[in-house]
Amino acid sequence: MSNISDKLYCVKLTDYTANPDLTFELLSSLETYFSSYEDRESGAMYLVAYSETPEGGRELAERINACLPFWSEAGAIFSDVEEFELAREEWSEVWKKYFHIIHIADNLVIRPSWLKYTPQPGQAVVNIDPGMSFGTGQHATTAYCLKVLAQNAQKQEYKSVLDAGCGSGILAIAAKLLGYAPVTAYDYDPDCVSVTLENMQCNDLTTQDIDLFAADATTYAAPQEFDLACVNILSPILCAHAPRIISWVRKDGLLALAGILSQDFDNLSEIFTAAGAVELDRFTEKEWTSGLFRRVR
Repeated sequence: MSNISDKLYCVKLTDYTANPDLTFELLSSLETYFSSYEDRESGAMYLVAYSETPEGGRELAERINACLPFWSEAGAIFSDVEEFELAREEWSEVWKKYFHIIHIADNLVIRPSWLKYTPQPGQAVVNIDPGMSFGTGQHATTAYCLKVLAQNAQKQEYKSVLDAGCGSGILAIAAKLLGYAPVTAYDYDPDCVSVTLENMQCNDLTTQDIDLFAADATTYAAPQEFDLACVNILSPILCAHAPRIISWVRKDGLLALAGILSQDFDNLSEIFTAAGAVELDRFTEKEWTSGLFRRVR
């Protein structure tokens, strides 16, 4: 009788299909087990299949790669096929393999809760557990807003921050730890507000540190004009409510706009320019483009 291996031979792929029924139907043809982790920030699903032998793992990878063209014709969007080995006891937490400490800037680091990290002097460290949050710093749009916060943290003219569409609360938490005050955060989804509160507690912050509540960006009227606002929401909402969004910051205040498909960004920039802002910067990664705007009137 052969001994059970203490290793599993895994194949990972990323699913952007956004149709669980189609994904399940296609993967079921492989007649193997999958574990999955959904990143609700990027809309991607990480799928990991395994075999108990190296030969089985290689065969599984070959079968998946051979199926990709046919799955694409069926409307599925899979990418990034990767083979790796995993200790058997780690299978239930396989998704943790894809999250690492992220150095946003010299003064800002994002740390998954299970990893150890010793901060450098003057460095803010945001503790985030990807297993319970909708924003981890991994996605290009979130990372851009984090960089804007880090770059402007020591400038006296930018103190108050609004995080509109806060998701996991990562931006508001980073802002507070970087020294911004006051910091305000809201999201349309009450679940996101609950998750933000949990993540605040993981960073020893309370509602005394961050003003947190549920609100709708399409109707929200800021009780004050902020120095800097991070607005990480879908471009149709941004475009439809540009004057309202610009009004959230004072004249010469900054707007970091994210969550925008690259094909839509030129149009968005024109709309915000006409509404009273000027584009200062843009950054593109994969299919996403984010931008920094200044209110000029």
